[in-house]
Amino acid sequence: MEGHALIATLVGAIALSFFFGFIAKKLKLSPLIGYLLAGVAVGPFTPGFVGNAGIALEFAEIGVILLMFGVGLKFSLEDLWAVKGVALPGAIVQMTAATLLGYGVGTLMGLDAAESLMLGFSLSVASTVVLLRALEDRNILKTENGRICVGWLVIEDIAIVLGIVLLPALATAGNGGGGLTSAAWMALGLTVGKIAIFVALMLVVGARLFPWMIVQIAHLKSRELLSLGTLTLALGIAWVAYELFDASFALGAFLAGVVLNGSKFTHRIAEDSLPLRDTFAVLFFVSVGMLFDPMTLIRAPLEVLAVVAIIIVGKGAAALAITSLYKLPLRTGMLIAASLAQIGEFSFVLAGLGVRLELLSGDTYNLILAGALISIALNPLLFKLAEHISDKSERAPPEVERDAILDKL
Repeated sequence: MEGHALIATLVGAIALSFFFGFIAKKLKLSPLIGYLLAGVAVGPFTPGFVGNAGIALEFAEIGVILLMFGVGLKFSLEDLWAVKGVALPGAIVQMTAATLLGYGVGTLMGLDAAESLMLGFSLSVASTVVLLRALEDRNILKTENGRICVGWLVIEDIAIVLGIVLLPALATAGNGGGGLTSAAWMALGLTVGKIAIFVALMLVVGARLFPWMIVQIAHLKSRELLSLGTLTLALGIAWVAYELFDASFALGAFLAGVVLNGSKFTHRIAEDSLPLRDTFAVLFFVSVGMLFDPMTLIRAPLEVLAVVAIIIVGKGAAALAITSLYKLPLRTGMLIAASLAQIGEFSFVLAGLGVRLELLSGDTYNLILAGALISIALNPLLFKLAEHISDKSERAPPEVERDAILDKL
């Protein structure tokens, strides 16, 4: 079986995802809960077949790339620029609030300063897959509210990339190294510069070159070649962004989609990539379940509850505060709060790096995983609650509400 770990993991993950997802849907629950349980079932902490978590995580990363590429295809730069006024301060305020809350909880748990800070920072980042799936399922991805959420997400992604650069210096500080050095700040500045160069290249060169390439491929009148060319662009640019410019896979894939937005083949490209995006998105949820040790719920129930409270209540309250400050409609604030009240793939990257740098213990890492699993499972219910509260409140007609949002951005 070890010689066929990839096939065994793929078959086990997809088959059990279908089984548990089917049961969840029959019980009128979100299929996401079924996918997460499928991951727990094939994980190393439950009896029976054990899948390869490393392979599952790589599948999940591909899912993030394809999903962000699809989002980029649906959004223009004008759409993102229009929401910068609320998305930029909103993302900063929410991430800061979650980090401080996590730091406080970590301190109460007896963790040192570096580990407490890592705990909070890991809880501050929303899952790309969960957020985008939630918006797409409700057909609000292309609305003003959806654009705010995506802009918020892109800013969080950039912040995480910069944070990862500082982690080695933070590890040194935690071990008595005396704090951030000039070399650490130089590394941070270099990363910012690399990301800026990558974005500039994509917007100036890529916006002209890649649409032309897609048109040339389409003229060959081969659906297979068009699909392969699209995947080459999405995966290739994501890899170049990560390997050469110190950006994330997700940011690279997102910009690849943005530069192809508006071409006459955009709709066809988006439709052709949809089955792959859905499949790999499911594998993301399975990978979350595989990493989770259920015994964490028994060993540290209060700590798990505190972590979940930060993710759902803390981050949600911060989102509502910033949208209220900008006097956006309650429905908008509730939607953003529900969308971002979860954590996922980027939290795992941060937490995993923290463990390797000895900033996080295994127990704290499991707390983060527990928070991810529970917040993802509860996210559909949070959306229903947000919609219920919004419906109960007095609100303007859709056209008036739309104008109110645009006026505030």
